[in-house]
Amino acid sequence: MSSERSDRRVLIVSHPQREDMPGLTRKVLDRLHVDGMRGVLLEAEVGRLEVGNHPAVQIADPAAPAAGCELICVLGGDGTLLWAAELGRGSGVPLLGVNLGHVGFLAEAEREELDATVDRIAARDYTVEERLALEVTGYVAGEVFFEDWALNEISVEKAARERMLELTVEVDGRPLSTWGADGVVISTPTGSTAYAFSAGGPVVWPDVEAMLLVPLSAHALFARPLVVGPSSQLAVEIIPDTEGVGVVWADGRRTQELPPGARLEVRTSPDPVRFARLSSAPFTDRLVAKFDLSVHGWRGRGRGSAR
Repeated sequence: MSSERSDRRVLIVSHPQREDMPGLTRKVLDRLHVDGMRGVLLEAEVGRLEVGNHPAVQIADPAAPAAGCELICVLGGDGTLLWAAELGRGSGVPLLGVNLGHVGFLAEAEREELDATVDRIAARDYTVEERLALEVTGYVAGEVFFEDWALNEISVEKAARERMLELTVEVDGRPLSTWGADGVVISTPTGSTAYAFSAGGPVVWPDVEAMLLVPLSAHALFARPLVVGPSSQLAVEIIPDTEGVGVVWADGRRTQELPPGARLEVRTSPDPVRFARLSSAPFTDRLVAKFDLSVHGWRGRGRGSAR
């Protein structure tokens, strides 16, 4: 076994609740071990997954779990992948998801492809693409009180069902509109098929560099989804005398209460999220497969259709 192979490490991030995770994680570790590689896990996960005695296991540095790893292998759905993106933030290590959930839009492979996926990891048989991420800064009375980032979206939402939020949206330093609303979602193209999609926003191809702004149940004539360029800055201000209390969420995982008068500024991040790709199939095919879209009647170029 060469020293290069023995030094190769993969961070393994598993769904935190599924009962089949110990067996699946051990299966990944077994295949990595055959190729002289090691699987890196958070210390708490080693016990939960019952793999502490496995010869390929290495404990992750809690301050930088992905440090020294060439890939982050994610076993779970989109929620698990968002957690993995959080663990690997700033490392530049690409993510590769194996879907164990329902839609699993961010995943690159399905459960039945697990063995072949690990083999391709060992062979470095994948390409890497970058996805735009967001950064958000929150201010109250001019003082910073909140900073975070997101792969999918930054959402501002009302904290109580019975109270709407009064908020003003700003684009590139200019006010756009004031809405009474349940909130607003600011999304990346990657997140356009997540919360923004559920709120009525457009599907944006992941190679498009843009930000989406989608109002949530806004009481206004002009309350349409917006798409702005990657150099734009979006801001949301909670009207000081609003009766509602708001919260801001980053990828639905990290949250902060927003008092009246709070201001959030959102921009694209200089630090993208990297994904490992096993297939060059177009995004259209992924949409059709994940949403089970009907393409009945399609004839295609060169199949008798008029062009």
